[in-house]
Amino acid sequence: MAYKTILAVLDTASNARQISGFGLSLATQFSAHLIGCHAETLDAVPLIAPMEIPDPAAIQVLQEVAQKETADVHQAFQRHMEGKGVSTEWRSFVSAAGYSSNPFMESARAADLIIASQSDPSHADHRADLETFLFESGRPLLLVPRTMTEPRTVRRVLIAWNGSREAARATFDALPFLQAAESVDVLVVDPPERLSHPDMLPGSNIAATLQRHGVNATVINQESAGGSAATTIEGRLSGTGIDLLVMGGYGHSRWWEMIFGGVTRNILDSMTALTLLSR
Repeated sequence: MAYKTILAVLDTASNARQISGFGLSLATQFSAHLIGCHAETLDAVPLIAPMEIPDPAAIQVLQEVAQKETADVHQAFQRHMEGKGVSTEWRSFVSAAGYSSNPFMESARAADLIIASQSDPSHADHRADLETFLFESGRPLLLVPRTMTEPRTVRRVLIAWNGSREAARATFDALPFLQAAESVDVLVVDPPERLSHPDMLPGSNIAATLQRHGVNATVINQESAGGSAATTIEGRLSGTGIDLLVMGGYGHSRWWEMIFGGVTRNILDSMTALTLLSR
């Protein structure tokens, strides 16, 4: 198994270079076809009271701003791809629905992997429709931290495992990364008692399956010691040099409202490692 079609979500000019670079790195690693995608959307149209008729001049300005952003994003994507020998494609869509539009969703659902930049909830203009699109696409999503400017090789992986459907989906969606990694830790926070098989470590079944796929997987059962699961996972990420976190996506479409057991928005708001999510 390998990722052969990667969709890079280039939602702003500011992160287009970052995600283009990461997309190029992954396309090279997996010999994949890379699609750069951008949704051109308009902000809310100012109205003129009392008749509430849209101002043509304002509409024109908004269109020009959106078109310039599309051109800047496309240019950033092209610059990264020139002379790299990677199969690439550019797609842009103009729609009031933005990243929830049918053409964009069709592109997403035909991809093996989606890559996007971590959303910044402190910015008033972060794209809620992008988040909705990412969690309705049905495809694994690789989030790149805002602070990570250069691609890095995934050598160490941490799987946040709680035995759920979402966690299983994310784990198997991440197989190409897991098989290429030097080590994979299957972390179970506050493991439940196993009355039927007390000698079997929680997480051992999934670790054994991964090992049959050639993955160097090790089970780690860890108590939160009264803290949250999020704090426990963050501690593993910062203290052990993890390159990739794999976890299931839960809850609402907004990233910071997702729940993984007790793992709240803290993980995705303060993420320091690449994070692969599936739902």
